[in-house]
Amino acid sequence: MISSDGIRGYNDAIILTILAEGDSYGYAISKEIKARTDEIYVIKETTLYSAFTRLEKQGLITAYPGEVTHGKKRTYYAITAAGKTALAEKIAEWSQTKKVVDRFLIGS
Repeated sequence: MISSDGIRGYNDAIILTILAEGDSYGYAISKEIKARTDEIYVIKETTLYSAFTRLEKQGLITAYPGEVTHGKKRTYYAITAAGKTALAEKIAEWSQTKKVVDRFLIGS
């Protein structure tokens, strides 16, 4: 299992990547992260919903009500144009970050 400290700076990018593929809701996003990482990374619910709040305040995602399940309205999230731009920037940043870290840890 990967520590949340090691990936913390990329939670927003991970969430934006999933939303760039289509609107979704918290539980589905959590399951998708778990599945894509072969359960190496499991995002905590508090981390996920804190990220939603932060991303929405930054204008990178929007929230809207979906269908009612188990007596509650499910909240869906959609990436905005600003979110797509921020994701592209984060992808470019990751490429540079990976090069720097690899030079130290792998020796390339």
